[in-house]
Amino acid sequence: MDVRSDRNAIPLAVDLDGTLIATDLLWEGLFILLKKNPLYVFLVPFWLAGGPARLKQAIAQRIDIDPASLPYREALLQRLRTEHGEGRKIVLATGTPRKFAEAIAAHLGIFDRVLATDGPHNMTSGRKRASLVAAYGDGGFDYAGNSRHDLKVFDAARTAIVVAPDRHAARWQAVHSAEIMPAPKPTFRTIVKMLRVHQWLKNSLIAVPMVLSHEYFNADMIWECLLAFVSFSAVASAIYILNDFFDLALDRKHPTKRNRPFASGALSIPFGLGSMMVLLATGVAAGLLLPIEFLGVLGGYMVITTGYSLSFKRMLLIDVLTLAGLYTIRVLAGAAATGVDVSFWLLAFSVFFFLSLALVKRFVELRTTAIPAGERIAGRGYRTEDQEIVAQAGMASAFSSALVLALYMDSAAVRELYPHPWLVWPLAPIVLYLTMRVWILARRDQMHDDPVVFIIRDWRSQSVVLIGAVFLVVGGW
Repeated sequence: MDVRSDRNAIPLAVDLDGTLIATDLLWEGLFILLKKNPLYVFLVPFWLAGGPARLKQAIAQRIDIDPASLPYREALLQRLRTEHGEGRKIVLATGTPRKFAEAIAAHLGIFDRVLATDGPHNMTSGRKRASLVAAYGDGGFDYAGNSRHDLKVFDAARTAIVVAPDRHAARWQAVHSAEIMPAPKPTFRTIVKMLRVHQWLKNSLIAVPMVLSHEYFNADMIWECLLAFVSFSAVASAIYILNDFFDLALDRKHPTKRNRPFASGALSIPFGLGSMMVLLATGVAAGLLLPIEFLGVLGGYMVITTGYSLSFKRMLLIDVLTLAGLYTIRVLAGAAATGVDVSFWLLAFSVFFFLSLALVKRFVELRTTAIPAGERIAGRGYRTEDQEIVAQAGMASAFSSALVLALYMDSAAVRELYPHPWLVWPLAPIVLYLTMRVWILARRDQMHDDPVVFIIRDWRSQSVVLIGAVFLVVGGW
């Protein structure tokens, strides 16, 4: 008997979570459930008190997963398909609920048998080993796994196949001279993507009240703005992580969002939860050094963004109004941190300007998502036929922001604050240029799905913003 025939006579058992797929379905299922109804969070402790199997079954009874969208380990999956085609028996041995495991097995079509958590029995570690030994004998199977929970199974396997990052290879090599299938390890760039550092630029709006009050060189206010910036950036990143957890299935169907760290499986959900705790602690700690009013604004921001992640983003128009409001909240946070009063003019301009940018996001989604007429975009409240009204509303908001700015330029407040108010007038056409250009490029399908990211990367937009800042500063001298 040749080596290939001898190998094919031995079944290959494969773990699922972290091995065949770069995620954990227990965590994913929990967030799908909470997105369906956040009140389930109060039942989770009672389910968990009944043991891990009870929690898994409770979640599986209430939700479904999409096997086609999961982040499979392509190298391992290709190997399984090849060996299955050569006649080898492939067994899916997983602690995942049977409902999920069988859905994945049916989708892939390469498994001859499924061993999974069923009823009160959690198919992990010792129980998984006992089931495999009972079926194939001690040393009568090969096993592919990825974690310390698989050690007992490795001990009973003929050969261990370990899916792990290269840095863990030496430790795993000691296990039955394990064969290592490298898994990508997180990089610094992955962490930056998780935090969405580029989105922190939005938090520079915190400095707007200070700038408009001409307190450019006030060291105390600069320090307060920096603390507020750190606080908002940390909390915002924590909420972005939470949003990613709730949107895993949707992101994997998106042409660009599927590359996000959690959707792609580059980072684990437990790692993300730990990062959230650190970020929230950092944000609150920085906020405690500022006036109590700032903490009130920060708390409101956290509540609204969480509500957006759970529900508002799926509501027609409520989603874009919420996004516009979140930008304005940053301005209010800057005012609370520095003690500067916010004018009606600034709030009115912020609402219209950022509503236009929020509508650009939805317009781009409508342009780039292929859906039949009459159906809504997944996770949104919009249909294909809404493109024109969204664009019209967005352009109207852009012109309204410029109008508010123009009226402000002719107000008594400007004549008091600016010795040369005529130098501030170019801000109105600059705003029109920025917003109209964004909308024209969106209609040409040349717009990033986030206009803020586009403005950050676009040298023309950067140049125009810089020119506007120069006029604003010079006009105040």
